[in-house]
Amino acid sequence: MKKRTVITKLTGIFAMGCLLSGFLAGCGSPDASGTAAGAKDGGEVIVYNWGEYIDPDTLEMFEEETGVKVVYDEFETNEIMYPRVEAGASQYDVICPSDYMIQKMIDNDLLQELDFDNIPNAKANIGAQYWEQSEQFDPGNKYSVPYCWGTVGILYNKTMVEEPVDSWSILWDEKYADNILMQDSVRDAFMVALKLNGNSMNSMDPDELAAARDLLIEQKPLVQAYVIDQVRDKMIGNEAALGVIYSGEAIYTQRENPDLEYVIPKEGTNVWIDSWVVPKNAPNKKNAEKFIDFMCRPDIALLNFEYITYSTPNDAARELIEDEEIKNSSIAFPDLSQYANLETFNYLGDEGDELYNEMWKEVKSN
Repeated sequence: MKKRTVITKLTGIFAMGCLLSGFLAGCGSPDASGTAAGAKDGGEVIVYNWGEYIDPDTLEMFEEETGVKVVYDEFETNEIMYPRVEAGASQYDVICPSDYMIQKMIDNDLLQELDFDNIPNAKANIGAQYWEQSEQFDPGNKYSVPYCWGTVGILYNKTMVEEPVDSWSILWDEKYADNILMQDSVRDAFMVALKLNGNSMNSMDPDELAAARDLLIEQKPLVQAYVIDQVRDKMIGNEAALGVIYSGEAIYTQRENPDLEYVIPKEGTNVWIDSWVVPKNAPNKKNAEKFIDFMCRPDIALLNFEYITYSTPNDAARELIEDEEIKNSSIAFPDLSQYANLETFNYLGDEGDELYNEMWKEVKSN
């Protein structure tokens, strides 16, 4: 999805013998207390997260403070993560999926409810608006704790784009032919076209999806490239005038190139949340909840925000931000009440996946 290019690694504090290809054998099996046999002190916690989506220092701090060893693995997309968890061959304690994928995992009975008595920092520090947003994919907020959130919008170069940018329609302007970057993602690409047509980004209406498909096919000759991580580097390097990007990446790009500006189009967009969850087969549930609680601590949440630049839903952490420009940034912390037609992606079932994927194939092959 929106994370920086995955780097498959284990930080120096993690046991190299616990690589996921064989970590269950290398790290020992869980004993009756919920910790791994042979693990030092408080056992271990096995974390599966997006690439470069956490400050490694916070993991070392967790180990030092709790005595719990962190075994860490990374994934690049929700779709890569899901079948691995579904198969049950690899047992994780904590995973960080996106909103719609959490809904899918709940529907398919892959997650277990959290004991919030063990996660007091979550209720104390996560803002009410983010719990409300989470209700869309986790009714009752029983299974997940928000970790990062953001929006999707247009990043444009002020030296290359003269007119005001406030609509997705500029991505169809022929004057910017070969200077437009689109997300190489079926749901993100269709979100842009559906919103431009005034439809829900979760539409299952065949006519609305066909119209969005045709719009994307019409746009295709103008698109320089369909990219994911590369949009950040291309925009920083002045290689394109306009690009669809996630807000966290926009914050980073502006630090590197002051000519770049980010906007949420007037037709609306995707407001996404990535959250911590615990799989049904987690071998170390208590340590998982201890880990989630630690990540919800204001000082730890601040370190992660500063490292990855994706917005934190931790209101207490935001109060600790010393840079007033970042603290009050309309990119990092927009007032969502100013925008219309904001949505979160829903899981649309196998039928929805098949419908969108088939239409996306038609766009890419046309």
